Amino acid sequence: MGHVWSDANKFAKWLEVELAATETLAEAGYVPKDAATAIRSRAKIDVAHIHQIEARVKHDVIAFTMAVGESIGDPDAARWLHYGMTSNDVVDTAQALQLRDASKLIERGLVMFGEILDLRAHEFRKTPQIGRTHGIHAEPITFGLKIANWFAENQRNITRFREAAAQMAVGKISGAVGNASHLGPEIEERICKRLGLIVAPVASQVIQRDRHAQYLSALALIAATLEKIALEIRHLQRTEVREAEEPFSGEQRGSSAMPHKRNPITGERLCGLARVVRGNAVAAMENVALWHERDISHSSAERITMPDSCILLDYMLSKLDSLVGRLFVYPENMKRNLELTKGLYFSQSILLELTRRGLERKTAYEAVQRAAMATWKGDDSLEQNLNREPAVSAVLKPDEISKLCSLAVHLRHVNDTFRRLGLA
Repeated sequence: MGHVWSDANKFAKWLEVELAATETLAEAGYVPKDAATAIRSRAKIDVAHIHQIEARVKHDVIAFTMAVGESIGDPDAARWLHYGMTSNDVVDTAQALQLRDASKLIERGLVMFGEILDLRAHEFRKTPQIGRTHGIHAEPITFGLKIANWFAENQRNITRFREAAAQMAVGKISGAVGNASHLGPEIEERICKRLGLIVAPVASQVIQRDRHAQYLSALALIAATLEKIALEIRHLQRTEVREAEEPFSGEQRGSSAMPHKRNPITGERLCGLARVVRGNAVAAMENVALWHERDISHSSAERITMPDSCILLDYMLSKLDSLVGRLFVYPENMKRNLELTKGLYFSQSILLELTRRGLERKTAYEAVQRAAMATWKGDDSLEQNLNREPAVSAVLKPDEISKLCSLAVHLRHVNDTFRRLGLA
């Protein structure tokens, strides 16, 4: 990914656009064929030389064309380089080529991450865990069901990202204000086809930046998912919870002062980087509004936001792949935490059965709540306190209460959810 966004590769993509244009124009009779052949065979990229020229002329594309023209060594051939084109014909079209390569890497990372989530969801499909709402114990789930949720979100991210990447796979060779007055739309289409791009049906001097905003928004959504997973793991690693934990290597250190520390540093890093990717998406949205047919305010921002977002997301996917793939999971601690509330999470099953049996909902709710509050304050389980509650025991027998106070009631549809996700 670093190579994709290097200056050397950027200029190589610029040259790829220039060569495609020159050869297409030669085929159409606009440019001498021997000039196109000379440009193809002799044109070279010298990054340092381009930067040296840019320091003088203060224009990157002019510096590029001057340096490449010199490398051709034949002024009569070199004069046909960049014929009929404006800077952003090259820059925006070449950026589409860079993004095509970057997108392949990101999509591969998403698919690989989905495979890891698939494996770990199956591994813990039957591992009971307390579900939490507002940070408080709610009802039982399985750890595999939690991971299945991550898997489903990752699959949606893949779909969204593919659409956003397709929106970026466009080029434009329509000139300084997008009217194609010098080369014409047919030549534009042929050049873009040569590069494997769809032609933007309409443009100004630039490809419209709503496409870029959609792309960076898709990256931001992916980063938000990665942050969500990292944050959950951080919560599960808290000392008083300790149901899951980041891998910790033999010589790793957690604190300069406290030798006992095992901190969720990777998860914290991912949460921090997600903020940067989200911030870049905001900048991309602000780039949509430009003066008339183009100003340069978007360019400076994109030189940071595009490479940084792609590089950061590629890195984040790699780190979370490793974190989730090697995650330490502690089913015994999940069981311990399930038992902390002495069965309080069975309250809704009792409430629904009492209602089904004909008890008025308000009466049923208050009866179950009294038993629950007694459980909070005392040593007995919810099942024991339910049997002592007259409004409950008048409707349900002890064995019926016991059957309802079972994990099987809460986990009986986990396999159905897996089948619905295609994970069965």
